[in-house]
Amino acid sequence: MSESTTPQQLPDDAVVLDVREQDEWDAGHAPGAVHIPLGDLPTHLDDLPPDDTTLPVICRSGGRSSQAVAWLSQQGFDVANVDGGMRAWASAGKPLTADSGEPRVI
Repeated sequence: MSESTTPQQLPDDAVVLDVREQDEWDAGHAPGAVHIPLGDLPTHLDDLPPDDTTLPVICRSGGRSSQAVAWLSQQGFDVANVDGGMRAWASAGKPLTADSGEPRVI
C-alpha cells in the first residue's frame, strides 16, 4: 500500500516530484519541486532527487501522481502521493512560483 500525505503536512520548501505536463508546470509550481512529466518518468529515474526520506509526488489533483507513486513504489522508491495535488497545495496557501507571470494552478 502506498503512502499519502497532504500539502499541510509538508514544509513550504519541501522537495516534491511534480509529474504534470510542461504547460501546467510553467503556469505555477511549488518552489522546491523537481519536474518530470509522468510520461517521461521511466527514462528519467536518475533525475529524481537523492534523499533518505519519502519523496512526495504531486500533479494537479492527485490522479497522475497516484499512478507515479504506484509505479515508483514497484521500482523500490520511497514515495507518497500528495492528496489533492497542486489544487490543494494552492488552497492551503502554500507558495507557488512561475518562470514568468503570476503563478497559478491550471
